[in-house]
Amino acid sequence: MTQISLFLDEDVRVLLGRVLRERGFDVYHVLERGRKGKSDCEQLAYAVKQKRSILTHNIRDYIKLAKAYQEQGKHHYGIIVSHHLPFRELLKRTLKLLSSHSKDGLKNRFIWLHDYK
Repeated sequence: MTQISLFLDEDVRVLLGRVLRERGFDVYHVLERGRKGKSDCEQLAYAVKQKRSILTHNIRDYIKLAKAYQEQGKHHYGIIVSHHLPFRELLKRTLKLLSSHSKDGLKNRFIWLHDYK
């Protein structure tokens, strides 16, 4: 099972990336890649180019992007959305997601982190 590579959007706490890396996961944050201020469309395209799933709190805009990708026949490696949560809860749900899917299992999927309580 190939581990998910994760890209954290600008609105996700940088700390999440650090903690996940300490636990052996392949995770980068937008700020760590010098991508601050890029549009959602640009961030998703970057994640696709890097073969990474993206985690964001920007639900409304990424719903639109997921639909656009589907309608245009474009592929992505997973769009994961979540409401803002206390850090420990966000970490718990993200770990549950990462441990229950492979990289291929998230391809072209739109995932609500809410489902990983």
